[in-house]
Amino acid sequence: MTSLTSPITAALLGWLAATGMSLAQEDMGAMFAPVPDAAMGPMVDQQMGYMTQELGDGLYWLTDGTYQTMFLTTGEGVIIVDAPPSMGQNLLNAVASVTDEPITHVIYSHSHGDHIGAASLYGPGVTIIAQQETARHLTEKQDPNRPVPTQVFDDSLTLNIGTQVLQLDYLGVNHNPGNIFIYAPKQKVLMLVDVVFPGWTPFPDLALAEDVEGFFAAQDQVLTYEFDNFIGGHLTRLGTRADVETQIAYFDDIVVAAGKANGAMDFGAAFGEAMERGGGNNIWAVVKIAFDRVARQCADEVEAKWMDRLGGVDVFTFDHCWKISEFQRID
Repeated sequence: MTSLTSPITAALLGWLAATGMSLAQEDMGAMFAPVPDAAMGPMVDQQMGYMTQELGDGLYWLTDGTYQTMFLTTGEGVIIVDAPPSMGQNLLNAVASVTDEPITHVIYSHSHGDHIGAASLYGPGVTIIAQQETARHLTEKQDPNRPVPTQVFDDSLTLNIGTQVLQLDYLGVNHNPGNIFIYAPKQKVLMLVDVVFPGWTPFPDLALAEDVEGFFAAQDQVLTYEFDNFIGGHLTRLGTRADVETQIAYFDDIVVAAGKANGAMDFGAAFGEAMERGGGNNIWAVVKIAFDRVARQCADEVEAKWMDRLGGVDVFTFDHCWKISEFQRID
């Protein structure tokens, strides 16, 4: 019988099996808050390992339940974005399931290996397109799994290939240098990776953003595009404009809560706790306790408001609070 278990649960259980660990379902329920319905997406057939969904006029969303990308049939070949190693051969399987056209163009959203680390699968004959910061980084790395781009742009590039048009824009550093907006105007689909996580709080520390202000700016920049479907590169489902607005509101609350907590920072209380824990003469222990108290105060306030609205709020809000409160202290 075909399995339709949650891809996230399946991935977790696979990792536990590989490491010789086990985790009871009751324990998982006790450890973490329930995931709200707004975070849930379509189930992925685990025997197949992926699912595709046409979003209109030859543009397909491709997901394995934790990573996402898209590809387009053009009549002259397939344009595909990224190459997550978690999908591997299924990238090729998914394309072959809907078209006989070969993959001719690959677009790198950015340089990170978890999104493009299987790009060598596409072979040596494809055109690989990336922003110049991504190309610079990959030229330095010389990673055979992430072939160096063959076509590079600076601020923007419009691709007209066969029946398809793609607009590639670089609006500055956000998640990392070179992370681009990929827009299909005909289908009204926008892809931006590792910034907005529809239905979920992002990965820790603003999804490991290299530029805090750029991360916040990118959220607003998303809303300057006219789109019906948003592809964020991760997790369970497609996004909408409302999802972007929801994430902006969530981080607005964190910024306010972090500011209040920073204003109430008490090094005396932190020193007292450090003394109780045997670290009264350890300056770093006092600093860590003080900063963690700020992040905890921020997280307690935000989690109470957002726990039933976004998935993973209880898991990563503390990390976002720490990152933002630290940014407020030093910027």
